[in-house]
Amino acid sequence: MNEVLKGDLIYIFAFCLGGFAFALGPFVIVYFLAPRWTRNTLNKTGQAIECGMEPIGDAWIRYSVVYYLYALVFVAFAVDVLFLIPVALVYGRHFVVRDFVELVIFVGILSLVIVYAWKKGVFEWKRH
Repeated sequence: MNEVLKGDLIYIFAFCLGGFAFALGPFVIVYFLAPRWTRNTLNKTGQAIECGMEPIGDAWIRYSVVYYLYALVFVAFAVDVLFLIPVALVYGRHFVVRDFVELVIFVGILSLVIVYAWKKGVFEWKRH
């Protein structure tokens, strides 16, 4: 095996090791930093007390479908901003009509999410 290939294998091994460290590192850190539950941290019913107050109701509640529609709208706006700012910076230097058409198509596709949410009545505030 020549020296160039050995050097490349060392880099590949180092990147794989770094990937495993980033994947498993949070689990190890949380294991060592997480609080340990003892008798002193549980109330009379055996529930954990957070912020000095007993919890109100059950933690396992069902969310409405409207919550997921809000999340869909948020993702649409986040993707819009995420891609449009760098594109605007690059296209600002040398702008072509083709670039404008591409931007209009991109924003048009993302705006379909807003139209979908509007048709579903997500933007109507009602008391239930």
